Amino acid sequence: FVIFLIPYFAVAFSCQNVDDVVGASSPGDIVIGGLFAVHSEMLHPEEDPTKPIIQNCAGFEIQVFLQTLAMIHAIETINNSTLLSGVTLGYEIYDTCAEVTKAMASALRFLSKFNSSEDAVEFKCNYSDYIPRVKAVTGASYSEVSMAVSRLLALQLIPQVSPASSAEILSDKIRFPSFFRTIPSDFHQTRAMTRLICESGWNWIGVIATDDDNGRFALESFGVQAMANNVCIAFKEMLPAYLSDSTFHTKVDQAIEKIVKEKRVNVIVVFMRQFHVLKLFKKAIERNVNKIWIASDNWSAAVKISTIPNIRQLGTVVGFGFKNGDISSFQEFLRNLHKKPTENNKFLREYIMLLSVCAHLEHHDFQTCIANQSQDNLLENDGSKPQVWRDDFLNANVEPGFIHSTMLAVYAIAHAIKGQCKDRDCKDPSAFTPWELLEELKRVVVIDDDKEVKFDSNGDMSTSYDVLLWKEIDGHMEITTMAEYNAEKGGFIFKDEEKKKDFLALKKVQSMCSQPCRPGQVKKVTESPHTCCYECVYCPENHYSNQTDMDYCYRCNNKTYWAPTNSSTCYRKTIYFLAWTDWFAIFLLLLSAFGVVLVLSICVIFTKNLDTPVVKASGGLTVCYIILFSHFLIFLSTVFFIDVPTEFKCKTRQALFGISFTLCISCILIKSLKILLAFSFDPKLQNFLKCMYKPVPTVVTCTGIQVIICTFWLIFRTPFVNQNFSIPRAIILECNEGSIVAFGIMLGYIAALAFICFIFAFKGRKLPENYNEAKFITFGMLIYFIAWIVFIPVYATTFGKYLPAVEIIVVLISNYGILCCTFLPKCYIIIYKQETNTKSAFLKMVYTYSSKSAGSVAVSQVSLDSKSSSFRATITDPCKTENDSVNGNCHFQVPGQSLIKGKVLPKNAGRTMVRKRVSSI
Repeated sequence: FVIFLIPYFAVAFSCQNVDDVVGASSPGDIVIGGLFAVHSEMLHPEEDPTKPIIQNCAGFEIQVFLQTLAMIHAIETINNSTLLSGVTLGYEIYDTCAEVTKAMASALRFLSKFNSSEDAVEFKCNYSDYIPRVKAVTGASYSEVSMAVSRLLALQLIPQVSPASSAEILSDKIRFPSFFRTIPSDFHQTRAMTRLICESGWNWIGVIATDDDNGRFALESFGVQAMANNVCIAFKEMLPAYLSDSTFHTKVDQAIEKIVKEKRVNVIVVFMRQFHVLKLFKKAIERNVNKIWIASDNWSAAVKISTIPNIRQLGTVVGFGFKNGDISSFQEFLRNLHKKPTENNKFLREYIMLLSVCAHLEHHDFQTCIANQSQDNLLENDGSKPQVWRDDFLNANVEPGFIHSTMLAVYAIAHAIKGQCKDRDCKDPSAFTPWELLEELKRVVVIDDDKEVKFDSNGDMSTSYDVLLWKEIDGHMEITTMAEYNAEKGGFIFKDEEKKKDFLALKKVQSMCSQPCRPGQVKKVTESPHTCCYECVYCPENHYSNQTDMDYCYRCNNKTYWAPTNSSTCYRKTIYFLAWTDWFAIFLLLLSAFGVVLVLSICVIFTKNLDTPVVKASGGLTVCYIILFSHFLIFLSTVFFIDVPTEFKCKTRQALFGISFTLCISCILIKSLKILLAFSFDPKLQNFLKCMYKPVPTVVTCTGIQVIICTFWLIFRTPFVNQNFSIPRAIILECNEGSIVAFGIMLGYIAALAFICFIFAFKGRKLPENYNEAKFITFGMLIYFIAWIVFIPVYATTFGKYLPAVEIIVVLISNYGILCCTFLPKCYIIIYKQETNTKSAFLKMVYTYSSKSAGSVAVSQVSLDSKSSSFRATITDPCKTENDSVNGNCHFQVPGQSLIKGKVLPKNAGRTMVRKRVSSI
């Protein structure tokens, strides 16, 4: 979405004066009127109206709104061309709200005298010289409305060219002398439907239509055609023409009930408006109706219906749509629509407000939201929400047939005007009258896609139909063109073999009184006395039938195959695992690779600074190498969690991780003990730490215990590759740990070591500032605990191929946490604080801390030789020589207690001496 930059204008929907009913307008030398059902219904008062007031409308129709834009685009294109040689076309477009009365009100204004201040319609016996407000009218959207409007416009013989009204009765030039249309008559449509039904082998069908002139005429025409071709109509259902009818929902329920009850009828012909079909289909989905639906041209290409959630459950939709042409210029017009001014286009302003209210929703929910907003609701929300624009939405909802026929209607009128303006100054609105334009329109020829098209004697254009098939492609319902129906020859033309196969596939569906059960179904005996009358029920999931009229379904042989409901075969289940190519696996591998690079970098830094105090204080290069090697192995173990699980991977990944992590924690534990031992002045604690501080035996013992745990685990309850069949249509390859208890013991042992390490490190957290490695170890252990505490519930509730990824994540988090907390502070000192990485700085820091910790320190002289960078201490028991100070052989004397060569002297021994050999640090 992008912010819509056009200034926002409040829309006054209530009708205060005659100009308020104009939906869109633009001035011109010659004005063309437009009648479109931009809204699907008029809001009627709860009680009968006591005053003749034009009410507001609801149910914004995106497809009809697009037709108004197509008319505007065609007029602007003509004005920008040389077709009319400087004569400009204007337009006045009105919303009929799918109501005859609203359309009649607009038609009255079309009849009003040009430049009349009161928009008055004059009564005359002869309108030959009368100049009305418009020269021609495009519309209306529905046949019932067109019938009423055409009778009114015929009074002055104002040409009316409809791009959508297809009722056969409108071809009667006696009753509708000024009516034209750029689409075929319903006579050709009903004949095409009957042809499709016959060629598919169906003879038992149902029909649903709206209870208005258009629906009744279509039903009558279809009935005649069906009778002539031996096609029987099992039932006819009529729905109210207006959604505001209180019986509408009841009628819909009755129609659905009839469809459900007539199980032998698998083909339903629907002659209804789009919003009627929308309501019907939503109810049908709730009732799990699955049929073949033959769509009339009114809704066969309706995107808002094809995007209904679970529309595929309805079955197959095949319909007839108007032949479309090149509308690429209109699509470009839509892409630039946000740049158009909205002052004279209330429909566009309303659409912008609807975007603000509904833009956060997905495609179909967005359409539903738009359709459910009334004009009163929009007035309440006016200005309360930010303005947005969706570039893709309008183009996604274009119905090419209707757009093409609308533009064709405008071009037909424009060519007729061109014929009238050859010898006249058409900048003068009185240059010609509507009835003269009507005569010109009868003779007009329009070039459409390099073909000449014109109106026949009935005012119809002899265009053909596209046979449309709704197909599910990549999980979405797409409206595809299956064939072309030639109205003159009465046959189907297929463009390629693939389309013909789609048509032949329709024949597999039977709609007869006694229809055979297709593969995927089985016969179910009914109460009917006729043996040929039986119900066909779907085979349940994981069952199938591969022949017609089977008495039972076969079960899929083993767990590696599955079958959906209504299946004629079994399908091999899809195998899922965390593959190398999975984006999440790649991300985790990159994190592991970065960890390996980090380990190698730290190795290089420590190797180059081998003799510095920071490295020595870290336990020496050997201990650091062991810890870094264990970190490397931990990062490496994550590789075994990815791709197809094998016996080797399942056994290796946990053992490698457990032993490596234990080795790492054991070494850090020794470091924690050493730090605490070096700076502890509590004799009892120091004796205990001395007993515990056995580096090699401790590391070997701690790691050895984990090796024993993993060995027993691998011997007695070894992990193995498991096929998880809990998902109906898939097999998840995963490593079964063999024993959750063993897995828990392994992790619990690591946690116990980490906890001990945490306790020791926590006790040493207040050691010298520049040497305080203990607080970083404490933080690293905290990261470990948090990661694995969170891991337990997540691991227990995660399911599917991403379960290994959960363990990889927690391994990486804990490994990175310990690695960074252990080594990065030291690397920082080595690289950026080299002045603190000297022996003299360390001696000064140690001495300062020892003095503070002992209580009172007798220091005779403390001096730092800046040239030699050596630390000198003259105390009660001074260093023998300067070389002793440098080599760390000084003895610090502290009042109160003493350590001589690591031994605690009794208090009655006199003054206590604190002896710290710096090299032991």
